[in-house]
Amino acid sequence: MLSVLLITFPFFALVACGFLATWRGVLPQAAIPGLNAFVLYFALPCMLYRFGAQTPIHQLLDINVTLVYLCCAALMVGATVLLTRKRLGWNDAAFGALVAAFPNTGFMGVPMLAALLGAQSAGPVIVTMAIDMVVTTSACIALSRLDLAGGQGIWPAVRNSLRGMASNPMPWSILLGGLASAMGWVLPGPVDKTVAMLAGAASPVALFTIGAVLARSQMNSHERVAAVDYVPIALAKLIIHPLLVWAAGMAAIALGMPLQHDTLVVLVLLAALPSASNVSLLTERYGAHSGRVARIILVSTSLAFLSFSATVALMT
Repeated sequence: MLSVLLITFPFFALVACGFLATWRGVLPQAAIPGLNAFVLYFALPCMLYRFGAQTPIHQLLDINVTLVYLCCAALMVGATVLLTRKRLGWNDAAFGALVAAFPNTGFMGVPMLAALLGAQSAGPVIVTMAIDMVVTTSACIALSRLDLAGGQGIWPAVRNSLRGMASNPMPWSILLGGLASAMGWVLPGPVDKTVAMLAGAASPVALFTIGAVLARSQMNSHERVAAVDYVPIALAKLIIHPLLVWAAGMAAIALGMPLQHDTLVVLVLLAALPSASNVSLLTERYGAHSGRVARIILVSTSLAFLSFSATVALMT
């Protein structure tokens, strides 16, 4: 456990640095969108492209990973909505479900799992990112629109969600990386060096930015939220989600599905990550309770230092 903590500590320390820098005013809140833009449009796409290009194409098209992870995401979303809809309504229940099922794979999982498990983790990571960004997000946005009279606005919301995904450079970088892997493309030397430098910046800047975003959400939120409305969701993300993925993966292996044990370890660790910080942006866009979602993200990120490290120790 101590050896695992020594590996995971720097990642969570960078998140804490971003939080403290913003909380103390060292980093102006006006600078946070610039950090987000750098990570989203430059550093992280380069990292994902390199992972995709260096990963065998059969790992990027692994139907076993897709089925196990997608089924677990559907169960997490369905259970969360079922347990919270009557009290919170469709909109808040749907975005609570999204934050319960969507791990922070892009900003935290990609660099952390690469450090823990090496490049072999890239295939499952990329597959799960694509599922979360397209399928899970679109489904939760559609559910959030059921509060509208007669169900009006569901499909326009889904179309807007897909349009937003199309403008997100991360899915395109995954696609280009997969094509490079399949076709054997190699970038020219100077271009490859530039991409490598940007990819190297993705991990520290992304983690620092997570902390900054969490601090900003707390500084700008003055409404009280009952602990019962956010703590159980955060705990479900850190405990129930990885247990569900582990159980589903073991069941799939028992039924004869060719799912490798090392791949299952990666899926469980991905599910054990804290909630994705970008869900708070979607919550604001669709008029859900952004303070509640921000608290879920903050609690899950704070507790993940111990819970994620414990999961790594158990699984590896």
